[in-house]
Order: sequence, then structure tokens, then C-alpha cells
Amino acid sequence: MKKKNTNVVSVIVLIVVVAVLVIAAFTTDAKSVQKTFWALVPPIIAIVLALVTKEVYSSLFIGIVVGGLLYSGFSFPGTIKHVFTDGIVAQLTDAYNVGILIFLVILGIMVCLMNKSGGSAAFGRWAQKHIKTKKGAQFATIVLGILIFIDDYFNCLTVGSVMLPVTDRFKISRAKLAYLIDATAAPVCIIAPISSWAAAVSGFVPGNQNGIALFCSCIPWNFYALFTIAFMFAITAMQADYGLMELHELNATTKGDLFTTPERPYAEAEKDELKEDGKLFDMLIPVIVLIICCVIGMLWSGGMFSGKNFVEAFANSDASVGLAVGSFFALIITLVIYMARRVMNFTEFMACVPDGFAAMIAPILILTFAWSLKGMTDSLGASVYVAGLIKNTAGSLMNLLPFIIFLIAVGLAFATGTSWGTFGILIPIVVTAFKDTDPNLMIIAMSACMAGAVCGDHCSPISDTTIMASAGAQCYHINHVNTQLPYAMTVAAISAVTYIVAGFSRNVVVSLVFGFVVLIVLLYFLKKREQKKYGAAWAD
Repeated sequence: MKKKNTNVVSVIVLIVVVAVLVIAAFTTDAKSVQKTFWALVPPIIAIVLALVTKEVYSSLFIGIVVGGLLYSGFSFPGTIKHVFTDGIVAQLTDAYNVGILIFLVILGIMVCLMNKSGGSAAFGRWAQKHIKTKKGAQFATIVLGILIFIDDYFNCLTVGSVMLPVTDRFKISRAKLAYLIDATAAPVCIIAPISSWAAAVSGFVPGNQNGIALFCSCIPWNFYALFTIAFMFAITAMQADYGLMELHELNATTKGDLFTTPERPYAEAEKDELKEDGKLFDMLIPVIVLIICCVIGMLWSGGMFSGKNFVEAFANSDASVGLAVGSFFALIITLVIYMARRVMNFTEFMACVPDGFAAMIAPILILTFAWSLKGMTDSLGASVYVAGLIKNTAGSLMNLLPFIIFLIAVGLAFATGTSWGTFGILIPIVVTAFKDTDPNLMIIAMSACMAGAVCGDHCSPISDTTIMASAGAQCYHINHVNTQLPYAMTVAAISAVTYIVAGFSRNVVVSLVFGFVVLIVLLYFLKKREQKKYGAAWAD
């Protein structure tokens, strides 16, 4: 019955999409949609379809086609050219994107190697001895995610591969693992001074401003990131899961069902026969080597070995190049170590290459479509449209501007699936508008921009970080989106209200105390509500 209702809703949504396109075809032309709200229509359609139909591939592709139609003025040849030549092909030939895809493939191979060598099984045995509770497994996941703060892509897949056997053993749902991975990716990177995100933000700061210094000044005011980290610790300590996530957790605990829904895209991975005589060394060394090599790769890409100091190298680093090169050398070192220890021979090692690649096909396909959809949005001038909105809000609403910027950043990042793109649009506007008037308010507004961008990226089903968190946890992507959204929106609401307090008080301590108190009180009441709803089953 539920599936039938979903199909009916999907048909209704598709009819609405067609109606929107018909209206656009008769009321607009290719030039009139540029730099207007129509520029945000393709991602909005893709997101709504993905949430309603539970099918992400076709939803993204329909969004791409809608973008092509709007850009070409509903010309068939123009649409085909824009979708494929300017869209999908352009994204797959972009140097940065290719570097990320190489990193994904190599990381998939590394995970496969650690599984086949018995390292993952050995880590599971070690964790069974040292991690005694379900809470302990979740705390370990959070701490590991916080420690890997260099890059969100690296965080998502590494934490997932390391903690998956542990969380499975303690019957933690894949959706919960995906949330913990996602919530320790971008929210942690955006408050880490030494990370690819700090480098990106500093690069968006215009003029002679010290980008890294501004980034560091914004950290205490980045409410969404700070509250998200506090939220993870709080729901784990208080056992305060709620919404659809609570259903997933109950199914995992009481039925041993880690997925809840019939869609299990990584079910075959569970059937791999792993060596039971593997050593913990076979798990730890590849992970440690991968971290070291990726850090060195990022520093190398930033010119550290060409005379630049550590801070300058990170500020100028290219995460795509650094991660691709670093992971490649980590793979070679792992090969040498495994063969020297006779863990596996060369033939067995190379057999993991196609297996690791195959494991990453789903996230690569979704990433390709998400990047192409962003390309459609960019070509329609969404950045110019949003920049105009920001400028029009300045002036009489100065104290409320951090709150307004936060909401705009959330909406833009959610619709486009990119926080970095949102930074690129909003940070130059904020810095230019406030640097000569109120420096303190500029810091708060810039923090609101970063916090909102991370929040929107965190919620968006077409975000690359969200996609890779699903891949890292081996969780069905739509399940991750649906279970994470209530949590992310809860923290977003608290953050939004806190930015109102910050805009008027200009006091970071007052603002943080206010936000943390609201968060704990809200979780307390949500926990009481869930206890009434699920009764004895909840207590278990």
C-alpha cells in the first residue's frame, strides 16, 4: 500500500514538473531565465523528485535535462549539446573532478585490500575486546571522524571503511553510521585551520585580507558546525534518536536489520569471504600510510617543496591533486608491505583493483550527475541571482543580516549541492560589504555564510559529501538523506536563532551558551516524546 501511494505521489510530482516546463516554455526565453529564480529550478526539481520517488539517478538526470532546456530556450539540438557537451562530458574532463574520481577509485581498492587481507576482520576482533557497548562504538566513530579533519572526502570514506565492521557488530544501523560520518566531515573541516576547506575559504577572501586569519576568527561563530558536533555527542550519550532514524535504529537493534528498507546496494559486499587470520597491522598501516601520504600530497600540491612554508602550502593546496597523488603512493606502499609480509601475492593484490573500482561505481555515477547539475545551475547564472539577493538585504537589517545570510546560504547550498560554490558566491560579497563598516559584524556574517553553506550541503541529497558518506557507510543513499534531514534541520533551526542573538549581542560566549542550552533542552523533550511513542522497545 505504501509503495502504491509513493507511485501516485511520484506521478503527481512528474505532472507538476511538466507543468512548470510548459509554463517556462511559453513565458520565458533563453535570456530571460538567466540570473533569475529560474536558475534554481533544475536543482529544486531534482531534489524534490529524489525525495519523493526515492530514485536518485533519474531524478538528477531529469534536473540536468531541465537545466539544458531552460538554457537553450527549449531547443532540442541546443539542449542535447548543453546537457552532454557542456554538462556531463565537461564535468568528466574537468581536472579537479577527475582527481576526486581517481581518489575514490583508489580508496575503494584500499578498502577491498584491507578486507581481503583480513585487516578489517582483525580490527573487528580488536574492537570487540576494547569497545564494549553500542555507545562506545558510536563515540569511537565520532572521535575518529573529528581526528581526520584534513578533507571531507577523505574523512567520509576512511571513517566508513574503518568503523563499518565495528558498528555492524554492535547493530548500529547503516543510516546512523552514515549520519555520524557525514556530520564529522564538512562540519569538522570547516572549523579546522589546517584543512582543504580552510584553504578554499581563504582563497575566496578578496583584496589584501588575510584569509587564514579571518577563517580562524570565524571558528567560534560557526554555530552550525559546533552545534552539530555537540549534537552527535548528546544524542549518543542521551540515546535520544528520533524521527525516521529511531525506526532504523530499532530495526537494527531488535531485528538485526541494518538497512530497514528493501534497497541494499552494498549487500554483495557483505558476502565477501574475509581472512580470519589477518592482523590488526594489516588494517592500521594502510590507513596511517594513506593519511600521511594524502597530507604530504596536499602540501606538495600547494608548493611546500618549492619554497613555501606550511601555512602557505595548505592555503594554496589543490585537494584534488593532493588526494589523488597521495592515495596512489599509499596504494604502492601498501602493495610493498603486503607482499613483504606475504599477506597476499601480486595476483591477489591486482584482483582487488576491479573489485574496488566496482564498489565505487554507484557514488561515481551520482557524483557525475550532481556535478553536471551544478554545471547547469552555474550556466543559468544562479550565483548572480543570489548575490543580488544578499546586496538587497543589506542596510536597514544590519543586526539580522547574519541570520538572513545563514538562511540564504542554506538554501543555495541545498539547491546546488555545493558548499564551496556557496562560499565562492557569498564570502566576497560579505567581506566587501562590511570590511569598512563593522569588522565584528563582518566576522559574524562570514561565519553565518560558512555555517549555512555547510548546513545546506549537509542536508542536500545531491551533495558530493552526502553521496560519499552514504558510500562510506554502505548505506542506501535516500535512506541516509531521509534519516539525516530531521537531525540537520534541528541543528539548523537552533543555529538560525542563535545568529539572531549574535547579531544583536555581538558576544560569542552569550550566543554559544544560548545555543547549547537550547540544544540540550530540545533533545531532552524529544527523548521523552520517543519514550512515550516506542515504550519498552525504545528503552532497549
